[in-house]
Amino acid sequence: MPKVVDHQARRAAVAEAVWRLILKRGLEGVSVRTVAREAGLSSGALRHYFATQSDVLTFAMQLVIDRVRTRIQALEPRPDPNATVLRTVEELLPLDADRRAEAEVWLAFTARAQTDPALRALRDTSYELLQDLCRRLVDVLREHNRRTDLDLRVETERLYALIDGLVVHCVIRPDRATRSLMLDVIARHLSELTGSQKH
Repeated sequence: MPKVVDHQARRAAVAEAVWRLILKRGLEGVSVRTVAREAGLSSGALRHYFATQSDVLTFAMQLVIDRVRTRIQALEPRPDPNATVLRTVEELLPLDADRRAEAEVWLAFTARAQTDPALRALRDTSYELLQDLCRRLVDVLREHNRRTDLDLRVETERLYALIDGLVVHCVIRPDRATRSLMLDVIARHLSELTGSQKH
């Protein structure tokens, strides 16, 4: 019988090969030839799954978004909505080796997005998704804690900027933006939003 190939799994394996190359060599080390070699394919076989290098990069970038979304959707709601919000935000931060790798890859893609229209469109979509998630999280905190004084628009941008900044800081200076520091910063910020911070 002919071998059955799971095309989606093969495409994901190629995307993961792109990630490994970015982590080892940066995006400049990514080409059809190097990706094919890293994925254990011939260049011709790679083109069977992706017509162009841009297609490969776009799919690899989309995989980062999909993995983060899957993790968040798999979270079990906590009895305390404040705890659910904290747990959700933690999934967006590079708090372990896998999420740090995602963050490094993501930042490499966002830099390339300045000159690649397909990546730029995906970057913009992902930032809109993150902004919408931040808005929903702030709204949960505002409603649950009866914080009618919170400006939803401003607090959405503030949470969004804080998450984004911590991700960048962790990738650029992991020696300073440590796991414990990131958790402390987020906990302090959310305590301000819930009104539970002690003065």
